[in-house]
Amino acid sequence: MPKEKTTRGKGKAAKADSGKKKKDPNAPKRGLSAYMFFANEQREKVREDNPGIKFGEVGKLLGEKWKGLTDKQRAPYEAKAAADKKRYEEEKAAYAAGGDDEEESE
Repeated sequence: MPKEKTTRGKGKAAKADSGKKKKDPNAPKRGLSAYMFFANEQREKVREDNPGIKFGEVGKLLGEKWKGLTDKQRAPYEAKAAADKKRYEEEKAAYAAGGDDEEESE
């Protein structure tokens, strides 16, 4: 007796997504993590130091560099991340306060 074939891919997930609420393009963007601030700052330097490097390898090197940083070296990135998180929270609160009126009128 042959085994039943199982399908992979967009089966049930695609059906569940059809009722999913669309993301508002006016919603505030999430705050970046300390690692993302570091990666954005260091990415070009990694590419210059390693010409011809593949996309995935850039991420690996950035991850290794991040792990090698001391707490003192990470501090400026963590400060930027904290400031960006605060910015996001403020924008989110303002958006939620203004966004409730629009949703009720629709």
